[in-house]
Amino acid sequence: MDTKRRIGVFGGSFDPVHQAHIALAGTAMQSLQLDQLHWVPVGHAWHKARKLADGLHRAEMIRLALADSGADARQQLDTIELERAGPSYTVQTLDALQARQPGCDWFLVIGQDQYASFHGWSEWRRLLTLCTLAVAARAGDVVLPPSELAAQPHRMRRLPLPAMQVSSTDVRSAIAQGRPPEALVPGLLTPSVARYIARHALYALPTT
Repeated sequence: MDTKRRIGVFGGSFDPVHQAHIALAGTAMQSLQLDQLHWVPVGHAWHKARKLADGLHRAEMIRLALADSGADARQQLDTIELERAGPSYTVQTLDALQARQPGCDWFLVIGQDQYASFHGWSEWRRLLTLCTLAVAARAGDVVLPPSELAAQPHRMRRLPLPAMQVSSTDVRSAIAQGRPPEALVPGLLTPSVARYIARHALYALPTT
């Protein structure tokens, strides 16, 4: 009987964390029967042209969102990438997490767009030996693996994506256009996250 603990890693910029992130995490917990899910805000996002909000802000918003949503202790904030200098590479994060918690089955929760470019990730072949990819896709979407991954279908699980059209870009754009963060509750943000954004004036265009 396989008694290995099943642990998920949910990484992203979370700039800011929003309701779709929370819903996807819940889906991952249930669909993958996870014993634990690490929320890992990226440290230095080498692949993003824009500057992210400070990591301490993004981490605190995740903590607030988890509290607002009533997530149990199995879902936890992990600042491993924020604490590491240099660019954030998922393979390094998995190495470190597995050294911390050996002997577990690991699942990496990613979006369909990330899956399509997965073969461009640092050490992606070795990453496939460390975890199973849990690819979020909306109903009706066809999840086609890049040719480099087609030979290893056992390393991918389809994860049903909650039926909501929400993105961090939507949140940032709305606030930059003058909408108060509290107006984005509950559709986009949780109450505590909205208050935090307002208190720290995150994502608002600078006044002149």
